[in-house]
Amino acid sequence: MKSIALILMFSAGLVSAQETLQLAEGQSSPKANLEEVSWIEGHWTGEAFGGIAEEIWSAPLGNSMMFVFRMVNDDKVSFYESGHIQQLDESLILQLKHFDGNMRGWEEKNETIDFKLVKLEPNKVYFEGLTMEKISDDQMNIWVLIEDEGKTDEVLFAYTKAK
Repeated sequence: MKSIALILMFSAGLVSAQETLQLAEGQSSPKANLEEVSWIEGHWTGEAFGGIAEEIWSAPLGNSMMFVFRMVNDDKVSFYESGHIQQLDESLILQLKHFDGNMRGWEEKNETIDFKLVKLEPNKVYFEGLTMEKISDDQMNIWVLIEDEGKTDEVLFAYTKAK
């Protein structure tokens, strides 16, 4: 499962995609604040990679919105993610870490996968290689640029808010 995991940012800058964007070389992230992405808050579920994907996002507090993610295949957790969108200076950054089903970390202890803010629209936020879009109060799409065996694809996570 690690081969299809979200270990993606290392060559993503060289790839053109439909729904995800990259900062141009030397370009800075735009000004933004957490209130502009507070619509992400909630408990979201959907299907991906032949299983069930689940994300739970907190409301903005302490200059961050934290989240947890789990991927379940064949009634077994394939992997977890934990992370946040953090207010950093006058912009936002999404950072995460991966863990296998037994909570063993994939990244080194002090490393994170970082997604810098590229662009912000009223119901859509573009981080480098990751785009989140509010479809309705109960639906959200997330596109992630994923590298697997030298091939790069955008993967859609179509979420519905859990009741």
